Amino acid sequence: MAFDGAADHSLSRQAMKAELLDAETELRLAYAWRDQRDEQALHRLITAYMRLAISMASKFKRYGAPMNDLIQEASLGLMKAADKFDPDRGVRFSTYAVWWIKASIQDYVMRNWSMVRTGSTSSQKSLFFNMRRVQARLEREAAAAGESLDKHKMRQMIATEVGVPLHDVEMMEGRLSGSDYSLNATQSAEDEGREWIEALEDGGPQAAETVENSHDTDTLRQWLLHALSGLNDRERFIVKERKMRDDPRTLESLGTELGLSKERVRQLEAAAFGKMRKSLETQNREVLNYLV
Repeated sequence: MAFDGAADHSLSRQAMKAELLDAETELRLAYAWRDQRDEQALHRLITAYMRLAISMASKFKRYGAPMNDLIQEASLGLMKAADKFDPDRGVRFSTYAVWWIKASIQDYVMRNWSMVRTGSTSSQKSLFFNMRRVQARLEREAAAAGESLDKHKMRQMIATEVGVPLHDVEMMEGRLSGSDYSLNATQSAEDEGREWIEALEDGGPQAAETVENSHDTDTLRQWLLHALSGLNDRERFIVKERKMRDDPRTLESLGTELGLSKERVRQLEAAAFGKMRKSLETQNREVLNYLV
């Protein structure tokens, strides 16, 4: 942490030493980058406004993110702004860059606030960064007026103030009030306490179920092979092509290959199924469902 703090101060000192660009120079550098892809002009433009990026990053320290990471995200936002800036619009680059820097930092903070995705819509983002502030102000105003606000009314007032649906306020309140817990944490203070992950139900098949399914599958396979062995080559070919392929063939395509009419192939198929049915009835009637 001491190293991180030293790095923060070093970056801040370097940014404070950067040149201050007047409007004319800024415009010239922006044109040089946009029209000629002049990397020196881009570097000079970004360096001049790193102090802005660092200043904005420092405002988000209260969310618990490392300052170095915040500065890095602010720098990415600054570079995006430089890449997308259109000097013909008559807007100062610093004014345009503020939005991109803030958006980049906010996205980073929300991604790292919790392992559970906090949200990415504009209303969710607005709530994440403004709900606590708006709630504190509403509570102060209610206290000054001698009023008492219950939770439901407070949520409704926040939704109206921020301009978002009520259910978004309820959802965000729950997410911000909780914290992440590791599934590897023990359930008790004892040395041999079970981890919470051990209490989760295993959704996979159990050993007994796996063995039973494997046995049933092998038995079914043997029954079908025995039934198929009672067919002649042509009947066996038709059954395999019609019932044992991922993409079953049509009666017409089989008729073309075998030199038979579509109706004749259907008759041979029905006869083959009849033979297999008789064979399987002597073993287990349940397997007949596979021939439907």
